[in-house]
Amino acid sequence: MTRVVVVAAVFLALSGCTSPSRARGKRVIVLGVDAMDPHFLEDHWDALPSLKRLRDLGGLTRLATTTPPQSPVAWSTFITGADPEQHGVFDFVERDPATGKIFSSLGETIESARRLEIGPYSLPLSKARVRVFRTGRSFWELLADHNIPVTIMHMPTNYPPVDRGQALAGMGTPDLEGTYGAFTYYTDDTLTPAGAVSGGRIVTVQPAGNRVILPVEGPPNTLRRDRRSTQLNLIADIDPDAHAMLGRIGDQQFILRQGEWSPWIRVRFDLLPGVSRMAGMFRLYARELSPSIRIYLSPLNIDPADPALPVSAPADFARQVSRRIGPYYTQGIPEDTSALRQGALTLDDFLAQSRLIAADDQALLEDTLANFHEGFLFFYFSEIDQDSHMLWGKHNAHLLETYQYVDRQVGRVLAQAAGATVIVMSDHGFAAFDRSVNLNTWLAGEGLQHKAYALGLNALYINLAGREKNGIVRPGAERDQLARDLIDRLREFRDPATGQRVIENVSRVGPSSSPFAPDLIVGYAPGYRASWETALGESPSGIVEPNTDAWIGDHCIAAEAVPGVLLSGRPPRVAAPRLKDLTVTILKEFNIAPDRAMSGAPVY
Repeated sequence: MTRVVVVAAVFLALSGCTSPSRARGKRVIVLGVDAMDPHFLEDHWDALPSLKRLRDLGGLTRLATTTPPQSPVAWSTFITGADPEQHGVFDFVERDPATGKIFSSLGETIESARRLEIGPYSLPLSKARVRVFRTGRSFWELLADHNIPVTIMHMPTNYPPVDRGQALAGMGTPDLEGTYGAFTYYTDDTLTPAGAVSGGRIVTVQPAGNRVILPVEGPPNTLRRDRRSTQLNLIADIDPDAHAMLGRIGDQQFILRQGEWSPWIRVRFDLLPGVSRMAGMFRLYARELSPSIRIYLSPLNIDPADPALPVSAPADFARQVSRRIGPYYTQGIPEDTSALRQGALTLDDFLAQSRLIAADDQALLEDTLANFHEGFLFFYFSEIDQDSHMLWGKHNAHLLETYQYVDRQVGRVLAQAAGATVIVMSDHGFAAFDRSVNLNTWLAGEGLQHKAYALGLNALYINLAGREKNGIVRPGAERDQLARDLIDRLREFRDPATGQRVIENVSRVGPSSSPFAPDLIVGYAPGYRASWETALGESPSGIVEPNTDAWIGDHCIAAEAVPGVLLSGRPPRVAAPRLKDLTVTILKEFNIAPDRAMSGAPVY
């Protein structure tokens, strides 16, 4: 080795660099807009100038989504460039066939099995870990392997984030309580039932004069044997004439007027006094302070300035960003659709919260662009998806405002990243959710309740002997015949009230890497979707019912009915591109061959 080479190697080692970037100044930016719908775009081009500009350069292309068209499934395919059979994610909700246990496909936390017991405390002797159900390598691991700088901002199903490049975790990141979002709604209305509700809790409070104590329930204390929840008290002194409150929690105080949202309020929960504390943060909304009390407290977000859970890669990245822009949402799905569905927020309140999330995202995007110089950048927008669930078809003027927000961010990227390759894509589109289908009730009506069951939003399982806990259907010919029979009957399934087709198509699932894979995927016709009870494996009365929920739009139907969007500055050479094709295309932009598990083809 020559002296020059030795000196260069020593310099690289001392500087912390392994080798120079192979990007050579090239920049590729993918903006992932969850649920951006091609039909909605086509109806509103004149109000969306930045997206229209991309359309004029390269055209609007429908991007084929996965079967089923669910976010964790679709984003897992985009991440790995593989079909669900290969990456192993098929639904939001899955089950262990040996035990019947229901779990989230987004992952689960497994605590340390080795513990030290001291009085009321149970101290772990090793770190907890998160079990991820998606298999296969992410495409940005391949990029990083070839020394391409990568920045991955809020990629769904990336919790904990893949430890390559820089990343903030996305969908699947829990709140501080370990749920996917638990709000608290305080009221002095004794006629409102207190207790747990879907997505949160309702707490009845009793004012003492003009003071009311709001108990803030924190995370379960995992250092105690009894796992009791931690708690802080927020003291609210209310001025009924001014319709305002002085809030105090810990050493912080703030003034909040009726109809206002608080800034982020940072708190600490003691787990082991003087030794261990857990940091979190929340926003408070004073829906009404006088004459009645109605106050909303957001789910406790992990504080990016002092993260209690692994929300970034490297671990200090979340802190670095927070130092530059202040606190920002870390919860994987921050828009609180549950609070709207439970009446804790009105539609206007929900939209105001959505705009706060958008403001955090804009600050995050501006900071990311300022620090992105070469390589690959992915940035995710959740707002269109979550707003569409609550607005689709009935509040399109409000939904257009959400699209316009995203349009402005696309314009920001085009202006600040001149010369970069910019791609805007979505994982799926959207449709109305008018009728709710109790699929297990239908199976019972067909006399099939012991042979098959529905669980999740699109999955159907055969009660297979040797696989299921109480399986009765023999593998082989009996299983195949039952699958054919189910497909035929489901295709003939008509809505008893309207006579309309309920099921558009049914797909058989091929051999899979996952032991939790379903046997069939049910593709509902537009306007129909599995009921919330079906998702949990239940069998309520009634086969098809009107959807009276505030959740009025969805996409968990036949994949062909809800394609995603692909927009860039050049027309694709593939007539019908798929999500996994886009994955391979990103690698091709940097002249990197795809992994053998990736089955897509280049789009451009």
